[in-house]
Amino acid sequence: MSYQDYNQNPPPGYGQQSSSLAVISLIAGIASFFIVPLLGAIAAIITGGMAKKEIRQSGGRITGLGMANWGVTLGWINIAFSLIGLCLGLLALLGVVTLPFCIMPFANGFNY
Repeated sequence: MSYQDYNQNPPPGYGQQSSSLAVISLIAGIASFFIVPLLGAIAAIITGGMAKKEIRQSGGRITGLGMANWGVTLGWINIAFSLIGLCLGLLALLGVVTLPFCIMPFANGFNY
């Protein structure tokens, strides 16, 4: 293989690099569970989408699709947990969740 052939057809894996946006997406997705709950999730989703677009347009030069997918997935999971927590907090604030605890003293059949 001559030098010119090597430059025109590099071996597989040569010259590939991971997408910085994919790495940021994965880190933000993980950090959204421990450090910055909602902001990290939003950052993971946005940078993950940008990384996927960058990887598709690179023609195989840029890798990291798995990291971008995991970052987006972790971001959406964290947003789902945040919404569930917000709903439970709102229900507790309105007193709907505490209703069974108000009925418990009368559960013995009103025997005084």
